[in-house]
Amino acid sequence: MVGLDMDEIPPWLRKRPAAVKAVDDYVEDGMVVGLGTGNAANMAVDRIAELVKDGMRLTLVSSSNQTEDYARKLGLGISDLNRVERIDVTIDGADEIDPNLDLIKGLGGALLKEKILASMSDKEIIVADDFKRVGVLGAATPLPVEVCRFACERTAEKLRSMGSEPVLRMREGSPFITDEGHYIYDCKFGSIPDPRRLEGEIDTIPGVVECGLFVGLTYCALTYSDDTGVNEYRL
Repeated sequence: MVGLDMDEIPPWLRKRPAAVKAVDDYVEDGMVVGLGTGNAANMAVDRIAELVKDGMRLTLVSSSNQTEDYARKLGLGISDLNRVERIDVTIDGADEIDPNLDLIKGLGGALLKEKILASMSDKEIIVADDFKRVGVLGAATPLPVEVCRFACERTAEKLRSMGSEPVLRMREGSPFITDEGHYIYDCKFGSIPDPRRLEGEIDTIPGVVECGLFVGLTYCALTYSDDTGVNEYRL
């Protein structure tokens, strides 16, 4: 990015300084590091690959086949999560971030494995563009809900009865299939003033595997805007 005018950089690349700062500030030699999924996570993986090449020793675990493939192309080894008892830090992106650092995640399709990594992490670090910060979750972004393919329409009916508009995610004319073999419904709930309550209610529906509300899991969020650069938010 040195020597480039910001107008020349694609919007999705502009958060790279926040991803680099997340790695430089929170990743240390000997750590177990979780790798999220999506552009922000890939930017963190780029920086991690540089540090490993310079001699840093890390145990890396991945939240998706997509990220694992990307990391391996950079020469990084990925460990089996079953051999890891805890994760020091995970770096991931988000689709929305509210003032309590609760999140909507899952538009990239890896919400189940991302939440497992987040739940095992001492520090969940979120990297995003500043416009992902919102006053209340859900007003603009649908909530991804990962469901069993078995009787998925009945599960969708339950989600609909809760006031949402569930739409089965499609890819190239067929239902999108997650790494674990499930479907995703993108559910338009509108504003979600109490994400913890809604998360609990969704998780009680038979057929729901996981929902994209990440409540109480974020240690800090690093966001980037052209006006202010990198900003860090903690509770």
